[in-house]
Amino acid sequence: MAQAKISAKASEGAQQPQQPHSGGQLRGRFYRSTSMADRSSRLLENLDQLELRVEAFRDAASAMEQEKETLLEMIHNIQNSQDMRHISEGEREELNLTANRLMGRTLTVEVSVETIRNAQQQESLLHATKMIDEIVNKLLDDLEDAKIRLMSLYGACTSDVPAGPIDQKFQSVVIGCAIEDQKKIKRRLETLLRNLENSEKSITLLEHQKSSVRQSCISKQD
Repeated sequence: MAQAKISAKASEGAQQPQQPHSGGQLRGRFYRSTSMADRSSRLLENLDQLELRVEAFRDAASAMEQEKETLLEMIHNIQNSQDMRHISEGEREELNLTANRLMGRTLTVEVSVETIRNAQQQESLLHATKMIDEIVNKLLDDLEDAKIRLMSLYGACTSDVPAGPIDQKFQSVVIGCAIEDQKKIKRRLETLLRNLENSEKSITLLEHQKSSVRQSCISKQD
């Protein structure tokens, strides 16, 4: 009887499959293999998911970059608004202290999203920046002409139907820039045009006030 049991065990062992040298896992009495293609597919899927997270991370950082620019612009506009000129000296000083404190706290936040560029894109960015800087440097010489030229540059950056002429040369330069740089160039032009519009409103309001004062003086003389 004992000899029969030993023979039966030996027979069962002989019927079990041999373990492979690689590429397999043992699960109880069942053997399951994982091919190289399955591993590669799983790793690629993980990387695809990580790529989505990386892009979302960059988008969030870029949004923070824009928010910082917006906050600084708003604080600056308040400091240079007409309302600030028509309050008492003490109130203006107190408000400026608060504005400076807010600006200082905003500047303590460092956010930077680097753009990967090839040599051609880098050259295009430098060229586009130079074209904008040339107009900005002449703002005080002729405000109206600067506004018209900036609008023509902005028209070259937008897909909407422009209200005026487009600077074709600038458009060809911007097309050569990286996509992220194109967005930043457009945002910079939007900010410049917004500031120009605010300046024009301030100048118009100031001229209106001067005219009212002159008219009042003439009336009193009469």
